[in-house]
Amino acid sequence: MLHKFELQYPIIQAPMAGVTSPKFVAACAEAGILGSIGAGYLDGEQTKSFIQQVKKLTHKPFGVNLFVQEEPRIDVEVLQNARMALQPFYDELGLSTVQSVVSSEVFEGQVQAVLDEDVAICSFTFGIPSADVIRRLKENNVYVIGTATTLHEAKCVEEAGMDAVVLQGGEAGGHRGSFTEPMQLIARHDLLQQVAGKITIPIIVAGGIVSKEDVTTALAHGAQAIQIGTALLVADECEISPVYKNAILESKAQQTTVTRAFTGKPARGLANDFSERMKDAVVAPYPLQHYLTSTIRKVSAEQGNPQYLSMWMGENSHLVQPGSVKDIIAKLI
Repeated sequence: MLHKFELQYPIIQAPMAGVTSPKFVAACAEAGILGSIGAGYLDGEQTKSFIQQVKKLTHKPFGVNLFVQEEPRIDVEVLQNARMALQPFYDELGLSTVQSVVSSEVFEGQVQAVLDEDVAICSFTFGIPSADVIRRLKENNVYVIGTATTLHEAKCVEEAGMDAVVLQGGEAGGHRGSFTEPMQLIARHDLLQQVAGKITIPIIVAGGIVSKEDVTTALAHGAQAIQIGTALLVADECEISPVYKNAILESKAQQTTVTRAFTGKPARGLANDFSERMKDAVVAPYPLQHYLTSTIRKVSAEQGNPQYLSMWMGENSHLVQPGSVKDIIAKLI
């Protein structure tokens, strides 16, 4: 993979949906690692536009990450109870309750955007796309990467014909890539030891990687590359809000939690008032919960209120240090 895409370093910038901007992805590519577009919350046209913007800023290869979409089973009672659980937050922010939730099919449009724009790499989270999607991508010379959180999932990714797999350790920030039940949180090093030698496709390991020692250990134990998210969120070129960036830099050990409260899918982020109060609440399935909480998150961001924001970060967020993308990469190599 390193030679195929002329990467200077065996490092992938984690494709963080809702976080990555064209400038940030291009900066990562220019720094000698693989930049990645987190297209999870975009539709087909938005994905195409994002790709085109990155192309204007770099001629180096980059990847696009898509969420494998499943049609949520809309249970009216669950949806109503989920709305009721969120009502206090709407009230506190002076917002009217979201009345309608429409889950539209965007996946096919996103895949077409990847094909139309000749993207080099396409990765997937929340499962395995259909055999037809994988075939179409590979016929167009797209390098296809799956995400796995267990040995079983890694084997499924290989059996589906994908070119590589991201092994996501339990320490990882953001959405869990799990697609089998029950969800497991296996530490990065343990997961790598379980999978290395059991599959033949290249392994990219992710989850709480913040130091040179983390990188060296992973590469020495069977990983061909590593994927980094939280350590790059504090980069100068990363365009997240100052509230979010400061929350990472000021975080302490053991301050993150895995919650479904924001989107309906389990994700690791900084524990706050919202995640604490929603611990036992009814949550709508993804992406319905994502739509129900989007206004709460948007207004909280505008008000600079960190207590109702989804600030995804890994378990080792307290160890990251600011700097340019190049500075951060230099400390890892």
